[in-house]
Amino acid sequence: MDLEGIERRLTRLEDIEAIKQLKARYCEICDDDHNPERITSVFAEDGVWESKEFGTGRGHAEVRKLFQGFQKMIEFSQHNVMNPIIEVHGDRATGEWYFMGPFKFRQGQEARWIALQYKDEYVKLNGQWKYKHLRINLRLSVPYDQGWAKQQIAALK
Repeated sequence: MDLEGIERRLTRLEDIEAIKQLKARYCEICDDDHNPERITSVFAEDGVWESKEFGTGRGHAEVRKLFQGFQKMIEFSQHNVMNPIIEVHGDRATGEWYFMGPFKFRQGQEARWIALQYKDEYVKLNGQWKYKHLRINLRLSVPYDQGWAKQQIAALK
């Protein structure tokens, strides 16, 4: 293999690893009380956070406001992501991830299991990967003590 081919492969691997680190930072920010001041650091200025069930924020101000709401609603979360499929095309990339985690909501001190799929779009800006569009597909939301055998998605509070 020629040097140019090796450089392309290495750059692709470095980009994939940087995107994995971006997702890890995102999860850490969510588990830091859904920190509204830190969340914008992982999004492009015009980045979008979107979920049919949880709301949509377009741009830093709206994403920050969305996370302020999460901070008031969620007392505890543990974001566990797995099974990434990441495709890199120059300074753009896509990623699909699965998530499973425990949540505790402030209202009623309700604990829930939540599972979802992330469908992400990324952009490389000034050498750093950022979220261009983070989409959530809710797959499971049930009270922890009832499990998911009887119902997969229960109404969110």
